[in-house]
Amino acid sequence: MTQTQPSAAATFKPSYAGYAVAAQRIFDGQGLMHTIGARLVSIAPGACSIELPYGEAVSQQHKYFHGGAIGAIADVAAGCAAFTLMPEGSEVLTVEYKLNLVKAGRPPLLLAEAQVLRPGRTLTVCRAEVHRVDGDVRELCAVLQATMMRLDPTAQS
Repeated sequence: MTQTQPSAAATFKPSYAGYAVAAQRIFDGQGLMHTIGARLVSIAPGACSIELPYGEAVSQQHKYFHGGAIGAIADVAAGCAAFTLMPEGSEVLTVEYKLNLVKAGRPPLLLAEAQVLRPGRTLTVCRAEVHRVDGDVRELCAVLQATMMRLDPTAQS
């Protein structure tokens, strides 16, 4: 995992210095990501990228990436992006998302890139794009918009 600078469109500041290590822990706690072979490739304030190599475990009957796998990496990328702006000790949970599959996800690799659109005290809105990557060629195959909720594990429920 590398720490990257946010795009020119986003100029977010994390609320504490250890946000990248904490976001890596969030990703490492995602059993599904390990099961499907996804990898966190970059993290920055308000941004996250996850890649997924093609394999039988993430395929569907036409030998494309399964839509569930595409949605999963987009969701986790958005959650990690939102998490980078939350106060230390927070946890993140997806409240909702909408996924548009705009083109078949063909092998060999998918890259989900998420950005925070609007951070909030409790709810954060994010967008993720998932691209098929083959060498220098990138093709958009999915777009996700999600709302993430900050959880305070010390609060009484």
